[in-house]
Amino acid sequence: MDAAGYTALTRQSGLMREMQVVANNIANLSTNGFRREGVIFSEHVTRMEDSPSLSMARGNTRLIDLSQAGLDQTGGTFDLALQGEGFFLIETANGQALTRAGAFTPSAEGELVTPDGNRLLDQGGAPVFIPPTAQKIAVSEDGTLSADGQPVARIGAWGPVDPLALQHQTGTVFTAAEIQPLDDVTILQGFLETSNVEPVSEIARMIEVQRAYEMGQKFMDAEDSRMRGVIQTLGR
Repeated sequence: MDAAGYTALTRQSGLMREMQVVANNIANLSTNGFRREGVIFSEHVTRMEDSPSLSMARGNTRLIDLSQAGLDQTGGTFDLALQGEGFFLIETANGQALTRAGAFTPSAEGELVTPDGNRLLDQGGAPVFIPPTAQKIAVSEDGTLSADGQPVARIGAWGPVDPLALQHQTGTVFTAAEIQPLDDVTILQGFLETSNVEPVSEIARMIEVQRAYEMGQKFMDAEDSRMRGVIQTLGR
């Protein structure tokens, strides 16, 4: 394969990754707390001794869109939504993680957990416990959780020290090497944040990526035909 073929192949590989990311965004249009992703392309230029420089495109970096999504009012006692930057801090099997999905329920032990069983952690990093005899649970906008009028925990908002270091693990769960507590974040009880995926924009992007991939495939097919023709001519 010549330089043009390698260049086209790296571009096709990046477009395929972007198509997978866009398809995943569309599949999570209705997933509460989901954050859309995009692909960042980088260019690597290599100087050649006896020929023009060679440019390679790589689409191997995902960018997470942290913009605020809409809020659905559910009225659920343990449904929480963040208004502003930040994430809820949860404890998973692989350590602490971040999420914007605030559909929590009390476990058999009285701890608030996600649908996957990950424990919600408070501002100090301890599990949030609901007293078994509590009749009324209230969460104020600053995250203070009260049982029958008595404060029992304070749910905090957390974020990565470097937003670009945020890594998508699975579903609505993210991790970062360093996290920090955040101020000026409002926690709303009885609400869930929706996905921040814009369906029209994602579908338009999918069509754009698909057309770009088809153009690249046509170029590679034409190059293959040209090289076959050259080989057949020289072999006569």
